[in-house]
Amino acid sequence: MSKFYYVLALFAAAFSFASCGGDDGDGPHEGGRNANKNIVTGEPAVARLEFPRLKEGNNKVIVYRVGDNSIYDKGHVNFAVEWDCDKKSQRWSCYQMHKGYDGSYDRVTNNKYYNDTQNLSPGDYWSQDYYDYPYQHGHICPNADRKYSYRANYQTFYLTNMQPQYKKFNGYKNDGNDQGEGLWVRMENWLRKITPSNNTDTLYVCKGGTIDKDEYVIEKLHGKLIVPRYFFVALLMKNSMGYRAIGLCFEQREDEWRDDEPLSNFAMTVDELEEFTGIDFFCNLPDDIENDRERTMSLKAWSLD
Repeated sequence: MSKFYYVLALFAAAFSFASCGGDDGDGPHEGGRNANKNIVTGEPAVARLEFPRLKEGNNKVIVYRVGDNSIYDKGHVNFAVEWDCDKKSQRWSCYQMHKGYDGSYDRVTNNKYYNDTQNLSPGDYWSQDYYDYPYQHGHICPNADRKYSYRANYQTFYLTNMQPQYKKFNGYKNDGNDQGEGLWVRMENWLRKITPSNNTDTLYVCKGGTIDKDEYVIEKLHGKLIVPRYFFVALLMKNSMGYRAIGLCFEQREDEWRDDEPLSNFAMTVDELEEFTGIDFFCNLPDDIENDRERTMSLKAWSLD
């Protein structure tokens, strides 16, 4: 039994809208019965496969777009965020990974982070950047996944795409000959490694931190900024073989690098991840495909054996 299962037992244009609650039309999922899909009321991107079911309440979906990636994404979508205006915290970032997102633009803001004042009202976010030691600004959609243009990289530095993360979870170890990476960094590098190189294949990604339950939160910095205890990843791969899915969930810890723990220790079915997070991932798949793929996983198919 993995350690995580033990724990469970115990500027570019962006368009936002208040979610009222379906993929970009690039796969054989169209036309099937789908009782839980997102209802498109204005923003067509919510129908894309990377989107989970939108949460009701005082939330906004922000879709960050750039005009220079139409070759790779006909909707010009960079990534999207669901933002909880009451908690002043993001719920998730979702995006696609496929051939064409690599490039030379890296950390273009010189490690500066910005409130998204274009898409959020003053009462929707904390006016100050409350990230304090021992926490770092943890990208949810990594800047290293969006290096193909200046604007795409810049957008990943909005605080809407950030969560507080410990260095030993989100950073790098470099102590003489003793080098290593935090679990979150290792996961991000693995995702880049398995990103499809074929023009017709796509990896759909949804990631975030737990913000709803008190036991899933470490603390609130300055009594305000939520620090999630757990971070999750839901993945859907589409290729010539069809679809496959997997989930991962990590508890972030301040005092451990956890170099000896393989990522497979934190893998689970998407159904299990949904039960833990309360999020309905990949809701825009037809019900029969969604139900079949989310209840099983293969570590070998994901290069996690």
